[in-house]
Amino acid sequence: MSDETNTKTNEINSQDKMVNGSAWMTGGSIISRILGVLYIIPWMAWMGNKDVATAANALYGIGYTPYALFLNIATAGVPSAIAKQVSYYNALGEYQVSRDIYKKGLQIMAITGIVSAVVMYVIAPFIAANSPVATVEDSTQVIRSLSWALLIIPCMSVTRGFIQGHHTMAPSAISQVIEQVGRVLFMLMAVYIIRIVMNGEVVDAVSASTFGAFVGALFSALYLLFVIWRKKPEMDRNLATSKNNSTVSTNAILKSIVKTAVPFIIIGSGITLYQLIDQFTFDPMIRAVTNMTTKQIINHYAIVAVNANKLIMVVISIAGSMAITSVPVISELLAKNKIKDMRDQLSNNIQLFFFIMFPAVIGMALVSKPLYTVFYGYSAFGTSILQWSSYMSLFLGLFVLLGSTLQAVNQTRSALTALFIGLIVKLGTQFPLLYLFQTHGMLFSNILGFGVTIYLMLLALNKLAPLAIKPLAKQIGLIVLVTLAMSIVVFITQISMYQLFDPENRVGAVLNVGISAAIGGLFYLYVTLKIRLADRLLGNRIEGLRRKLKIK
Repeated sequence: MSDETNTKTNEINSQDKMVNGSAWMTGGSIISRILGVLYIIPWMAWMGNKDVATAANALYGIGYTPYALFLNIATAGVPSAIAKQVSYYNALGEYQVSRDIYKKGLQIMAITGIVSAVVMYVIAPFIAANSPVATVEDSTQVIRSLSWALLIIPCMSVTRGFIQGHHTMAPSAISQVIEQVGRVLFMLMAVYIIRIVMNGEVVDAVSASTFGAFVGALFSALYLLFVIWRKKPEMDRNLATSKNNSTVSTNAILKSIVKTAVPFIIIGSGITLYQLIDQFTFDPMIRAVTNMTTKQIINHYAIVAVNANKLIMVVISIAGSMAITSVPVISELLAKNKIKDMRDQLSNNIQLFFFIMFPAVIGMALVSKPLYTVFYGYSAFGTSILQWSSYMSLFLGLFVLLGSTLQAVNQTRSALTALFIGLIVKLGTQFPLLYLFQTHGMLFSNILGFGVTIYLMLLALNKLAPLAIKPLAKQIGLIVLVTLAMSIVVFITQISMYQLFDPENRVGAVLNVGISAAIGGLFYLYVTLKIRLADRLLGNRIEGLRRKLKIK
């Protein structure tokens, strides 16, 4: 077999790994996110009237934003770091080193989990006092109820990373779904019992809901332990064939994990850092530029930071799944010094991102009115916020993908520099944009900040492995054109639906979203199959789907 054929085969294998991994992780992540959004309908209904439910949702979100940061600190980026290290050493045939890294990772995560849980519990009053809440005591109780999950999730996450490092994405995807199902079932049962059966306090119902994170993590951890037990014979066989040419001490493994993980925690916390800036600055800044009451401020914050955020995270999770999958793939190519293959993989990743994300983002923006109505009831302000949040999610998703990619190719300094400059832009534009556009200014400052970060990240990637800009731009341009055509179809469908069903009514909104999304999705699928765009990004296997659909 010629070198050219070998290169072609390796390129296809890498692309297949990326597509397969992305399919599993995207599927699991989307199902998980959808479950995390659907619960909101009965949850808010059981909480009370619209004002009470919105306040409860704001309280829930105020707890989850700092929790997300502590979760990143507790896991210290180790899942992706472990995946990268395990993939790297497995590619070299050093299976013993991979296992040692996993064992050491578990030890580290147990310690960081305990420390993070204690710190979060202790400083909860400080976080609550600097957030847009009605009472500090209620917010403190909610934040503290989330700290328990930090005791389990770090060890669970490092196990996910170990499995991902073997290019096995299915268990991680399934564990995400199990975690979300356990969390949602527990929180719904808790809220129903506290609010409907016992007529208890809202803060107790919200606290029980957030404690569901611990319950979901427990179920997920048990499943992952079962997966490890089931795969043990296979891993033992690999271990028996380990080359053992590299002897890495315990301290070296620890240093390697920390060195790899610390940048992951900062980059992984990028979106959360933006959210914390909003949580700590929105109240004082919006009071300075408007005459909003405390109730209005809480309501606006809930709509932007919680309501809309829950919906766009379904879309952003796609990018997160692609990022998780791309780290071990690109790391393996780097370990084997296949720079050309790595460059091609980077280009494929960016194209695949736009192929999936761009129609999803534009589609969500188009159906923002009925979509917001389905989950939260009709609100003109909520619709506008969701529409702009949808556009913002494209920037957030690209940041997630590029940040992980830069770390996979050992360009952590460039990634960190880009993030910090973006955060400075966010901080510098927050007040003037709130002054000009009021609550919408939060979203616009996010777009500007992430936009600068993305530009700097692309420059860094292009410097390392110069991308074929013209072919890349041509492919993205084609995706944009197909998406615009899909948008016209969805817009016409929506206008027609408005004549038949009231989009401000929940039932009418459900029908509008379902029909519009189905028609738009089928149109996009048909066109991309027809012009062979899907083939170039998803591989030859897509031909089977075309034959079934009889598309020539």
